[in-house]
Amino acid sequence: MAAFASFAALSLSLVPEPASFSVNPGVTRWACPVCHSPLAATYDYLPDMVYVPLGVLDQADELPPSLHSHAEQCLSWLHISDDLPRETGSARETLLSVDEHK
Repeated sequence: MAAFASFAALSLSLVPEPASFSVNPGVTRWACPVCHSPLAATYDYLPDMVYVPLGVLDQADELPPSLHSHAEQCLSWLHISDDLPRETGSARETLLSVDEHK
């Protein structure tokens, strides 16, 4: 299971500068230049936002989720019991709509 927090690109800085790379068109990822742990990613179809894996954030507990995406692909033994919206696939349209209202 992967969980990410989104941040406005202009409000986030990564120090020291991470290594960036792109494996898939439209996706840029950043990794620690020393250990190569994933640190962040941007997606052309979700402009001006940076997505950070919760596992690298000390304050992850302060960032409650607002939705679940790819719900059809969850592990059979994983049961998340909350009332948050669930997208069966990508939450692209929902995320774009939320970003437009900020």
